[in-house]
Amino acid sequence: MCRGLVCIGRLACSVTNGLPPPPTPKNTNRRWVRLCARAGPRAMLKMLLDPIGGIVLTNDGNAILREMDVEHPGAKNGFELIRTQDDEAGDGTTSVIILAGEVLAVAQPWLEKRMHATVIISAYYKALQAALAHIDRIAQSVDVASDERMLEIIRSSIGTKFISRWSVPMCRMALDAVRIVTEVAGDRKDVDLKHYVRVERIPGGELSDSRVVRGCILNKDVTHSKMRRRIENPRIVLLDCPLEYKKLENQASMEFSNEDDFKRALQIEEEYIKQMCDDILKFKPDLVITEKGLSDLAQHYFVRAGVTALRRLRKTDNNRIARATGAVIVHRPDELTEENVGTKCGLFEIRKVGDEYFSFIEECENPGACTILLRGATKDVLKEVERNLQDAMHVARNILLDNRLLPGGGATEMSVSHALIEKSKSIEGVEQWPYHSLALAFEVIPRTLAQNCGAKVVRVLTELRAKHASDPLANCRWGVNGETGELVDMQELNVWEPYAVKAQVIKSAIENACMLMRVDEVLSGL
Repeated sequence: MCRGLVCIGRLACSVTNGLPPPPTPKNTNRRWVRLCARAGPRAMLKMLLDPIGGIVLTNDGNAILREMDVEHPGAKNGFELIRTQDDEAGDGTTSVIILAGEVLAVAQPWLEKRMHATVIISAYYKALQAALAHIDRIAQSVDVASDERMLEIIRSSIGTKFISRWSVPMCRMALDAVRIVTEVAGDRKDVDLKHYVRVERIPGGELSDSRVVRGCILNKDVTHSKMRRRIENPRIVLLDCPLEYKKLENQASMEFSNEDDFKRALQIEEEYIKQMCDDILKFKPDLVITEKGLSDLAQHYFVRAGVTALRRLRKTDNNRIARATGAVIVHRPDELTEENVGTKCGLFEIRKVGDEYFSFIEECENPGACTILLRGATKDVLKEVERNLQDAMHVARNILLDNRLLPGGGATEMSVSHALIEKSKSIEGVEQWPYHSLALAFEVIPRTLAQNCGAKVVRVLTELRAKHASDPLANCRWGVNGETGELVDMQELNVWEPYAVKAQVIKSAIENACMLMRVDEVLSGL
């Protein structure tokens, strides 16, 4: 089963001319073989040690391979495959590397028999089109407006994750976060999780204490002890310029002929800062936030006016606050207008969480940005929970953008396998054999699920093949129960996967295999 994973590195340079592969680390193959144990609800965790002594505990395919250090160019290509899958779909990283390895493995016998790589690639591309057409036929639509149905789908997608035991609150958090940042413009939906959903990890407490904040959380305290720490319905001004005197350039100098000149220079500096503060205070803000510095003199003017100020924010945080509160980031205080002031925030408050102070900008009206506050025992636990939560949010995003679903538990792969086997009978010429072999490669997913839960693999796969062969369309939802190893209708278990994830897995795995099979020689040191 796992021979395909070993073949990713081996076939990269031996697909057409039998060249021996370059030397690889002694334990690389063993690492590849053990990667299959991450698939399914019974998936095992990996403990990774980085060069500086850090520890990563995860069963996420992208996180594991990102930490591994390999030398073989074929294996590096497999790593890029997983990164692409994670960036594009956010899920299915384990499935894509297992399927890609098996697709290469079933091509090896034909390459050893001197069948040309272009013939195999041609058959693979024909099979790819047939597979995509088949999953289009068996896909089902879901009502994205139903929270109950959406939660069932998200819960099934994180059944293999560490947070599966807290699936109810975590799925609700993922769905709430995605709905908050979703923008609808006519028929087009835009869900930007990267820029407008931030996960704030704070060690301590319990996972059940985690929640979604409709706004922003900043790891910042007020700049002056006399500033207000709680403001209801604040008027917010956002700046990306410093509220301090502009420093001279390098090697610049000022010459004073007498003491009055020096006093005048200090006076000009104070007048400059006072003018900037007056330009801001005339709009009567309650909260001023800047990405740059804030001088002591500016703090003094703000305290006298009863204004709270935060300084040195990241650009990404400032953008999220602007979206959540309706404010506009201003580059110069004298350009500030009434329309630039944010008024959609319901509450600003400084709270102590753990050992640090955090600024909460929450209860925003139609925020468009949010922050997920994660609590947990240790940093390692929180990092794994964040990875799992990101997968859940990507599943929710994929369904909102494309509401088609496919059955999980290896049912889709077995259905595609049976359809391609039947289709191969009508293929003429030698392309029929690699076409048929690719059809068998899809069985690696249900086979891996059956093996990881301790089932009798041969018996389970034989029964599953017979089930799909008896009535391909009616039984297309039958797959392997990842907990017990029994055959079951995935509709009864509510185990579904987004169409976008499954289609991306199939396309990436086959196209990556075709690209590697075009390599006839590996050159280095040029």
